[in-house]
Amino acid sequence: MQFTRIVTTALLTSVVSGCTSVVESTRENQPLTSWTCKKIAAYVSPASEIFYDDHSSYHRGIDHWASSSSQKAMCVFEPGSAEDLGTALQILGETRTPFAVKGGGHATNPGFSSTRGVHISMSRFSDVTYVPSLRTATIGAGMIWDDVYAALQPHGVTVVGGRVSGVGVAGFTLGGGYSWLTEQYGLAIDTASEYELVMPNGTVIAVTESSSPDLFFGLKGGFNNFGIVTKFTLRTFPQSLVWGGTLIMDETGIDPLIDATQNFIDKNHDPKAAIITIYSYLLGAQIAMSLLFYDGPKPPKGIFDDFLKIVAYKDVGTRSYLSLIQSSPVSLSSGRRGTFHTIPVIKYSRAFQEAAINEIWHYATQSGLNPYIISMTLEPLVFLRELDAKMGSVSHAALPPPRTRATGSHPLVMYAAWEDPTMDGRMHEALRTASERLSGKLAGTETNTMRVQESHEEDPATSMSTSAPPLELYSNYAIVGTPVEEIYGDSLPRLRKIKEAVDPGNVMGLAGGWKF
Repeated sequence: MQFTRIVTTALLTSVVSGCTSVVESTRENQPLTSWTCKKIAAYVSPASEIFYDDHSSYHRGIDHWASSSSQKAMCVFEPGSAEDLGTALQILGETRTPFAVKGGGHATNPGFSSTRGVHISMSRFSDVTYVPSLRTATIGAGMIWDDVYAALQPHGVTVVGGRVSGVGVAGFTLGGGYSWLTEQYGLAIDTASEYELVMPNGTVIAVTESSSPDLFFGLKGGFNNFGIVTKFTLRTFPQSLVWGGTLIMDETGIDPLIDATQNFIDKNHDPKAAIITIYSYLLGAQIAMSLLFYDGPKPPKGIFDDFLKIVAYKDVGTRSYLSLIQSSPVSLSSGRRGTFHTIPVIKYSRAFQEAAINEIWHYATQSGLNPYIISMTLEPLVFLRELDAKMGSVSHAALPPPRTRATGSHPLVMYAAWEDPTMDGRMHEALRTASERLSGKLAGTETNTMRVQESHEEDPATSMSTSAPPLELYSNYAIVGTPVEEIYGDSLPRLRKIKEAVDPGNVMGLAGGWKF
């Protein structure tokens, strides 16, 4: 039964005296939030369910990869259809009840996919439909990439998705999506051809570039500002065996790893080859890791020789794409408090790598923070600028914004995990400070400065300025409290207009995340 605005108003009037004042203060009114949970349960179909904290599905629903991202919700709603989700959104909008939307639960910013109100778990949207004739896969918003790759593997295809195990489809794709395949095919958002979207007014629509060009643009980086995506249709690509895996080394391997990483950045000319380099302190010990990837069963001679010469634990070889994804040791800090942050990089230097390691050393050993782990992750993308120019991606996606796309900028990832909840604020501030210090060092390098200025000069509207503003931060890594102007840049005015048009009642403002 569809829950309409007329019925909602009548119910509120009959059940709650002094309706207006109570609805206005819903964020602090637990009785009304509990009432909202009951009304959602009453008006959705049997395909959907509401759970409370005496049920295992409730705890599964609110759980996150980082424990600091979880909150105790009034109830967990698991919609079983887009129509039921639309019904719930109407109720939430009418009652002004705070809510959250969680896909895979990998977000580390508190409140982005958690709430003390109604927690919407997308776990029942868990199907993958492959259409060979269209070379597309339609993927449910509650899935993680491991399961997507497993479903597509028998067909000999894959999609542009997450690089490590356990990452959810929804937040990754709605925020951009850097992949092992990015330098060949772009970001995940560049491969999206259709979204099933539940609008803030409860209507379910299919969004394509031809049907809704503005909304299509906004969903490519706009997260949950325009409604809730239940399905993503992505282009697929042929996928055979790949080569790669993980190297783990102690402090004696760090200098050779710096050299190997720099040589790869400077000399690699094959877009099928990619690396991730991670410098970390784990429980007081200095360690480093390198994740290697080649899109084929055997890399050409010489590409990874510098890495393989390092004395290290090695788990590399020819394997399936799914096996490669699941081989990365990302579970070391799972379940602990944690946060990411980032800065944009155009090209790394050896001196900058050393500066990043020094920042880790300071916060791990001299700051009194005592983190469980703190790390800097380099994700160099050598060919991204040229690929974006070829694809024309700059004008068709909200993220990354035009200047960041044009420079080929890509994110350096900072990460920290800890145990003590009282340290949350200090750990967040430490990563903010580290980002400022490293950004200052990066600004002095010739390559990064040149390309920012070059991009700036190509824009007639800003060509009279003497210096370019900083490049934008990657939304999926940026720390809570980052101004949205620093993420969306020149895309922000258009996104705000789209938001006003599709959500005049600001229903999606009741949920957390990056808000325009």
